[in-house]
Amino acid sequence: MLDIFVVPFSDNQFMVQALLAGVLVSVACAIAGTFIVLRGLAFIGDALAHGVLPGIAVAMLLGFPGLLGAALGAAVMIGGVTLITQRSRLSSDTAIGLLFVGMLALGVVIVSRSSSFSGDLTRILFGELLGITPEGIVVQLIATLGIAAVAFICARPFMLLAFDPEQAQVAGFLSKKYHYLMLMLIAATIIISFQTVGTLLVFGLLIAPAGAGALLAPRIGTMMVWAAGFGTLSMYAGLLLSYHFNLAAGAAVILVATIIFFVVFTIQNLRTRTPSLPEHSEEATDG
Repeated sequence: MLDIFVVPFSDNQFMVQALLAGVLVSVACAIAGTFIVLRGLAFIGDALAHGVLPGIAVAMLLGFPGLLGAALGAAVMIGGVTLITQRSRLSSDTAIGLLFVGMLALGVVIVSRSSSFSGDLTRILFGELLGITPEGIVVQLIATLGIAAVAFICARPFMLLAFDPEQAQVAGFLSKKYHYLMLMLIAATIIISFQTVGTLLVFGLLIAPAGAGALLAPRIGTMMVWAAGFGTLSMYAGLLLSYHFNLAAGAAVILVATIIFFVVFTIQNLRTRTPSLPEHSEEATDG
């Protein structure tokens, strides 16, 4: 019976490499995803995950690394949102929506005009979890350590921003500065994770484990630990499902992560739901 859970990894080096990369991605996404969930930044997270597509496409067409193009796409997204909100009366949601659809449409146009993207498009959108290389794991490790370091150093202002942005200003922190630093942290997580799970699926790994962690944890640190644990479990279970049932690895991982969220959500609701008995006041009794 144990062979079902162990043999796929003990007999296949590519499965071990995929799991290692997946765990690192899970930790990075747990850190960034926690701030996305607490600050209500899901829309900008989704926009960044899709907005990097044209940058990746252009980079690949010109022969540059996809990571460089993803970074350029994310910079355009964040810079565009900042410019529109500062130079007009439009809300940040409107600016994000405009750039989201514009960048996504540009990416589709670039891809549709090039015949060389037949195989690359799938890799960009859904990642290459089972094709990750040792070099890719090293890059992911360095990036994850960097993301963790930034979150640790900026823990106090990030925490204040998550719960009370005005209090962050009162405490002497520049709210806008740390807000954009948080956006860059989220963008960095998306950029480094797209090679593993793809631009379409990275958003699910940012939201689902962190959302489940938010249902269980009263503190940010504990929430990140829960999110990293749920993300790692999703990676392991998703890879097993992919191996035994010949499924797309990245999609299987996100499906498991979503199922875990709804399981936690259901259990939490069942635990907190207590039968309420009608209260009889003295006035009602006297009446």
